Amino acid sequence: MDIFKGQNLIEFTDRFKTDLDCKEYLAQIKSKDGFECTSCGHGASQQRKDFSRTCNICGHTESATAGTLFHRVRFGVKKAFFICFEMEMSTTTKGLSASYTGVRFGITEKTARLFMHKAREAMKSSGSHPMDGTVHIDEFVVGGREQGKVGRSYDSKKKKAVCAVQLTEEGKVRRMYSMRIDNFSGKELKKMFDAHIDQNAKVTTDIWRGYWPLAKKYDIEQIPSNGGLNFKSLHTMIHQIKSWIRTTYSWVSHFNVDRYFDEFCYRLNRSQSNHIQQPDSSDGKGGQNLSERNYMQLTTDL
Repeated sequence: MDIFKGQNLIEFTDRFKTDLDCKEYLAQIKSKDGFECTSCGHGASQQRKDFSRTCNICGHTESATAGTLFHRVRFGVKKAFFICFEMEMSTTTKGLSASYTGVRFGITEKTARLFMHKAREAMKSSGSHPMDGTVHIDEFVVGGREQGKVGRSYDSKKKKAVCAVQLTEEGKVRRMYSMRIDNFSGKELKKMFDAHIDQNAKVTTDIWRGYWPLAKKYDIEQIPSNGGLNFKSLHTMIHQIKSWIRTTYSWVSHFNVDRYFDEFCYRLNRSQSNHIQQPDSSDGKGGQNLSERNYMQLTTDL
């Protein structure tokens, strides 16, 4: 089975001309390891014209889109493929707004937003390859100015987040992850360490006391931020993710902000993988473009 790789829109258009072409592609990926009926567990089946499969024992029929984010898509599988292509195949950190996607593909803004959130869930890192080597971490907030709220204000309405970057020997960003936190306590900051940082990593943070409890388990060095000059690469990434959200989406909800973080990090990590060989460019399977997992088969995880 020929996995589509690359970013050429013309080639992608020639490959997926109809909904049936898309279903055939999904069916081939799903059947790579053989068929197993989700109802009775039997392995023998008959393939239908629409590439669904019917179990020979119990008669249960499974569509080609079942178990993927394309399941029950009412606006057409082809359109969904093209939305994913534009969202995932770009090697820049530019994003697509739901309103723009709706106009571009002839669907409502609400439909576009809901499907794009499903795609963002598929962009989430598996966390199976934590960052090692040199890692810088800092917290930040997403949102406009609030009168009387400065620094790490616990009662601020702004969305609180933590960001971590893995650096190369030259000090360039190798990988980046960001996630929402409820506050700036050590308990909340630990979520980033547990999800994305190896215990052998050389971690550098500012002098915020929330990192003190984590120093018992991780190799943490705390230095003054010096107005961000000691964390130039990290603060550049924080600035970029905040600017990207502000200029592309204007505003994101507290509930969905992690999905937007996942999309940004996915796109940046894939972009960096074109220049730097790294173990986890997007989802733990490493350095691939339109791979079997990070475009189609990863959708079976949803």
